[in-house]
Amino acid sequence: MAAQKEYGLASHWKCMLACCLVSMSPFQYGIDFGLIGGMQAMVGFLKIFGYVDPASPVGYNISTEVQQLISSLMTLGAFVGSLAAGPMATVLGRKSCLWLACALCVVSNGIMMGTTQLAGLYVGRLFIGLANGFFMTFSQLYLQEVAPARYRGLALACFQVWTSVGTLIGTVVDNFTSPIQSRASYMIPLALIYIVPVILGVGMFFIPESPRWLAQHGKIDKARKALYWLRPDKDGVEAELAEIQLGIEAEQSTASSSAILDMFRNPVDRRRTMLSVATVSVQAACGVMFMLVYGTYFFEMANVGNPFMNSCILVAVGVVAIIGDLFIIAPYGRRRVFLTTGLIICGFCQLIIAIVYTKNPGTVQTGQVIVAFSVIYIFVYNGAICPFSWLSGGELPSQRLRSYTFGLAAAVGFLGAWVCTFTAPYFINPSALNWGPKYGYIWFPSCLVSAAFIYFYLPEVKDRTLEEIDEMFEAKLPARKFRGYKCMIKEMVNEKVAVEDRMVVALEKPIMDATVTAIEHVRGH
Repeated sequence: MAAQKEYGLASHWKCMLACCLVSMSPFQYGIDFGLIGGMQAMVGFLKIFGYVDPASPVGYNISTEVQQLISSLMTLGAFVGSLAAGPMATVLGRKSCLWLACALCVVSNGIMMGTTQLAGLYVGRLFIGLANGFFMTFSQLYLQEVAPARYRGLALACFQVWTSVGTLIGTVVDNFTSPIQSRASYMIPLALIYIVPVILGVGMFFIPESPRWLAQHGKIDKARKALYWLRPDKDGVEAELAEIQLGIEAEQSTASSSAILDMFRNPVDRRRTMLSVATVSVQAACGVMFMLVYGTYFFEMANVGNPFMNSCILVAVGVVAIIGDLFIIAPYGRRRVFLTTGLIICGFCQLIIAIVYTKNPGTVQTGQVIVAFSVIYIFVYNGAICPFSWLSGGELPSQRLRSYTFGLAAAVGFLGAWVCTFTAPYFINPSALNWGPKYGYIWFPSCLVSAAFIYFYLPEVKDRTLEEIDEMFEAKLPARKFRGYKCMIKEMVNEKVAVEDRMVVALEKPIMDATVTAIEHVRGH
């Protein structure tokens, strides 16, 4: 709302505190990536789930099939969890689904810590993936719907900070526990997974439910109460609530009995669905899962320095990049510019790594080049691709279909990540194709195609309320005209409020006149 823009970030401290708490959800997803890649290079882990291999630098190895399932079952679970977001949101609020994720995360991690059998490890990986799917999807839905328009990007940047911090902590702890030759080498890192579900589960008792979800489900009084808690401008709450209700009413006029079909039946919603899915999917399309999941193993098998330290450096650089985003995403965070530029740079980083390794494999100079361009790649991915991908994917769907559309987008993104994690061992494992860094030849053209799609088709919606985004899509604007379009929904809300005020005055006037007449009559006697 316009009135909110008079208030700075400090004035929105309660809203941003709620967003910061919920944005901790992806810590679990990040720490999983930080842990699982390093665990597959730990002697203590390989003794139980791998096999003796004298040709391996560490004396043990892990089969391609086991490696695939350990990494990809989590992603497959996340796919199922995100896909279930739409149906779940029809009966459960954002907070309820996050509480469910916390409980599921605790149980699945207990299974992984307690088992010494591959079957138990697989079950734990699948269930923790399901929990991560809930965490990643419902936390972002909450952030998108609760944060003011001008700080929506900042809230999603906090989300990505927790992802990167989780990955960094997991990687650093792996680095310190990797010399341990017993199960403790991976049990200690796994124990970290319990921290955030406890903090999040308790903290959510003190913050409100998403006001947009409440209004969409007819709980207007609760939505009003939530907005009064979240917004510093108490006088602007009624106008914001009226704008939310007006947007919901406009969407309901095109609704059918099946929200799933509405994502594709209506041309406007079909466009929004395709954009949301495509924008989230560019994360997998740029090949980042190769770096995140198999980074330590990749450095180990390529014989590039200390693999654990190199992975720590990569993740630390990613954290620095995303922290930098906190300061630029609100004032300068144009989605299309960052995504297009980031994809092009990441594509060329992958190409250079592949070419250098093809020309001079195994040399010190080649190792230095691989590490250097891997650092650039991760910095750009964390600073330009990941936060803006999630941000755009969540703010483009309509309110009525947001949980369905964003759930589908996240699910397709996880599916793409699963394909990458499932197939990568065939390319990099010495017992398979043994491509190593040459795997980058595949991701260079993928990055360029993704960049072209984003440049031509992604609309710019920086600083727009979700209801203004609805209006622009309903107007069927081409992507290039979104940025300069003047929305009318605020004027419509103001006019509606003015009409209601005049009606109240008109109804109250006869009562006031009668009261005045009665008082004068009493005084006359």
